[in-house]
Amino acid sequence: MIDSHTAGEPTRCVLSGGPDLGQASLVDRMTRLRRDHDWMRRAILCEPRGSDVVVGAWLLEPDTPDCVAAAVFFNNVGYLGMCGHGTIGVAATLAYMGRIGTGVHFLQTPVGKVKIDLHSSNDVTIENVPASRYAAKIKIDVPEGGIVVGDIAWGGNWFFLVEHQGLPLELANVDALTELTWNIRTQLKASGITGADGAEIDHIELFTAPHDQANNSRNFVLCPGQAYDRSPCGTGTSAKMACLVESGKLAPGDAWRQEGILGTVFEGRVRIENGTIIPSITGSAFVTAESTLIFDLEDPFRAGIGS
Repeated sequence: MIDSHTAGEPTRCVLSGGPDLGQASLVDRMTRLRRDHDWMRRAILCEPRGSDVVVGAWLLEPDTPDCVAAAVFFNNVGYLGMCGHGTIGVAATLAYMGRIGTGVHFLQTPVGKVKIDLHSSNDVTIENVPASRYAAKIKIDVPEGGIVVGDIAWGGNWFFLVEHQGLPLELANVDALTELTWNIRTQLKASGITGADGAEIDHIELFTAPHDQANNSRNFVLCPGQAYDRSPCGTGTSAKMACLVESGKLAPGDAWRQEGILGTVFEGRVRIENGTIIPSITGSAFVTAESTLIFDLEDPFRAGIGS
């Protein structure tokens, strides 16, 4: 295992020692991992070896020769189609291992191929999968939160994005912000509001004005396992930029500086290709540890604590 953090959000890369997932497509291998070996996800990320905030990246051989690696992203409750901070962390990890140098590379993910531009061992730009706004100005009545209006957008995961007028987006308010965003997610599900093809909206993103006027916005992002994103969230920033483009508030090539709850920043841009919004995110990641996990057959928590 190699651990890193991207703008404060941790990534744990699984390098070896897992089950043989065969030679099928990456999506099929992810399905097999979920179906037959899901206990390893819990064992790797959940207590006592991990915590709710850690995101995993299982590194595999890619299906196509133009990719340097393939990654299946997962967290404390399941699997992610794409992970922006995780991809930046994977790039820094591959650089640390000497598997890539500065320049352009490609990483395969279950939702598509992602371009990596490694500027240095720590600084990375990723070009994400296409992003889009699915629906605008959706109103829901949230218990303890009142009427909330937000956009539904895809940035590699499904998001509900809300211009927030309540408590400041600061660490001191994390408990209350977590409760609010969890209630929003619960109400979306109860109301039958989904992404395309009935996909569950499992990321909730609040936005306010930035603390640092060099930035464009500050956010708080609740992830699927009820942990908040310490980074400004790569897929969430992609979804936000798609909404801005659709509203005529962001032009191709213009920078969008997204500040997270810790004050760290992702700088995003978009380009338009055949009418499709292609977002890119620039951020920094730092390797923090190398480790080998031990699974003692006598350990009552060998498979982790959680679901």
